[in-house]
Amino acid sequence: MRRSLKFLLRPTTKQAAALAECLEDHRQLYNAALEHRRTAYAKAGVSVRYGDQSAELKHIRGDDPGGQGRWSFSSQQATLRRLDKAFAAFFRRVKAGHTPGFPRFKGRGRFDTVEWPKDGDGCRWGSQPEHPKVTFVRLQGVGHVRVHRHRPVKGRVKTISVKREGSRWYLVLSCDDVPAEPLPATGAVAGIDLGVASLVTTSDGVRVANPRHLAATAGRLADAQRDLARKRRGSRRRRKAVARVAALHGKVRRQRLDHAHKAALVLVGAYDVIVHEDLRLTNMTRSASGTIEASGRNVAQKAGLNRSILDAGWGVFLTILSHKAESAGRELIAVNPAGTSRTCAECGHVAKENRVTQAEFRCMSCGHAAHADVNAAVNILRAGLALREAAEAA
Repeated sequence: MRRSLKFLLRPTTKQAAALAECLEDHRQLYNAALEHRRTAYAKAGVSVRYGDQSAELKHIRGDDPGGQGRWSFSSQQATLRRLDKAFAAFFRRVKAGHTPGFPRFKGRGRFDTVEWPKDGDGCRWGSQPEHPKVTFVRLQGVGHVRVHRHRPVKGRVKTISVKREGSRWYLVLSCDDVPAEPLPATGAVAGIDLGVASLVTTSDGVRVANPRHLAATAGRLADAQRDLARKRRGSRRRRKAVARVAALHGKVRRQRLDHAHKAALVLVGAYDVIVHEDLRLTNMTRSASGTIEASGRNVAQKAGLNRSILDAGWGVFLTILSHKAESAGRELIAVNPAGTSRTCAECGHVAKENRVTQAEFRCMSCGHAAHADVNAAVNILRAGLALREAAEAA
């Protein structure tokens, strides 16, 4: 398997400054390559490819030895490939008839990652193996940077990336040949219903709380954003205010990830087969404001629901759950969620009136009463097991 591991970097003051310069030079390289493509097509109708721009790197580095020449050649090639992938995605969306989204220039706050495609080429993981306690990574132009390695690295390190999040620096390792760690079979199966009141409700009646991290930080975040709005653009105080807002959002994101990891770990350890809803989160959280000619209805209520869904982090949770299930040898099944909240788990009667309230389910046909999320989770489990049996029969 291939897995990515993320570690906190602990650079010195000089190393942090060098990392910032590396990021800035790669951003300028990206923007210059984008301008090159735009100008060549606008003036001469010529499409510039990655190979053309990669061939010019040698001359660019030779003309700027104290700038672009300081950094790894392969990392600069990775930046050019990043631009090439952006153009490939643009043309793919044009061909499919979707909103194209032409590649844009990267501002100072829009470029935060540098990648080294191969361990040993401009970078080296575990660069000081003789050190008894601390792990280091060597980056060309930066030096040996200390890594807070909180977990062992298994498999073969393939690519190394450095990412800036606010005032913190992180190292991301992409590892090949990571061995699976299957858990012993439990013989249990479960369907899970994702919600806002509870993040997860299983068909066994187990409920995992939704901490609502964003709602808990909303007061401090509103104060920080209000303070940011009063600052003059381009000023030093505005940059500090931006950093405060980013730090609050970063904390919420880390809290959400931590809770999702813990909840997914509990489910993977308890069940051999887990069935969940195949949710289309982009459609579910689409704005209801409408247009000037046809304004939407219940816009404020829909906006509040969208905020609650995004705060719960269903997409993040399902992604983490799939990764942990694959590593543990568990089976994950996605089913169509249509009608699962309106169908009686006892008699199969389907009616909108069965869902009395958000939390209460009472069948209008047989009188079966249960928690609405538990009833939906039972229906989800049955649908998943039916899909599984059909696949096995085929």
